[in-house]
Amino acid sequence: MALIYRDTRMSDVIVHEPSVIPVINRFGINLGTGDYSVAEICGNHGLDCDFVLVILNTFINDGYFPEDTLLGFRTSEIIGYLIKTYNYYRNYQMPNIRRHFSLLLKSSGESNASLDAMFKFYQELEHDIETRIGHDLNDLFPAISAMEADGSGIVIPEAESDSIIEDKLGDLKSMFIKHLSGSYDLNLCYAVIVAIITLEKDMRQNNRIRDRIPVSYTHLTLPTKLEV
Repeated sequence: MALIYRDTRMSDVIVHEPSVIPVINRFGINLGTGDYSVAEICGNHGLDCDFVLVILNTFINDGYFPEDTLLGFRTSEIIGYLIKTYNYYRNYQMPNIRRHFSLLLKSSGESNASLDAMFKFYQELEHDIETRIGHDLNDLFPAISAMEADGSGIVIPEAESDSIIEDKLGDLKSMFIKHLSGSYDLNLCYAVIVAIITLEKDMRQNNRIRDRIPVSYTHLTLPTKLEV
């Protein structure tokens, strides 16, 4: 999709890229946007339109990342969005995958070795996601916030993408496509695969923001990379 601008209708964004629905939900924007532009929607919700545009364009377009614009936002604003994203993972996306996966297992009737192995893989993966979230909430974000409060200036660190979890989500998707066997409910299987693909994309795009939070290295070395 082409870049989104202030006068772009929010409904057009959603029609062309439905995957942004959970993203706008994190800003408190629900469906039923009428013909209002992005700027009008943001104004009605008391949101910084420029920040919303950066998030939406970064999410939709892999080649888009406005480093100079990112420097103009408060670190607390970026962290606040990331925290909302993590809450969405914890409260909606991961429970949704787990619920549909459990139903898929039950629908398979007799023991399905391939599904059992995939579900165990997902449970371990969910633990990895929780570990990363805990690391960011308890260590990374407080350290960055302390730097911003120090007022010693900010820089954007070199991108150091920790894509282990996203790669594992991609592996799980491939397991379904290549190695699923036995009987199972087709609709439930589709629901699980779509949810996994959605979470993988969301986390990859979210990491582009997470990995480049403007911070100062003057007084503190940040724990930016977490092995899982």
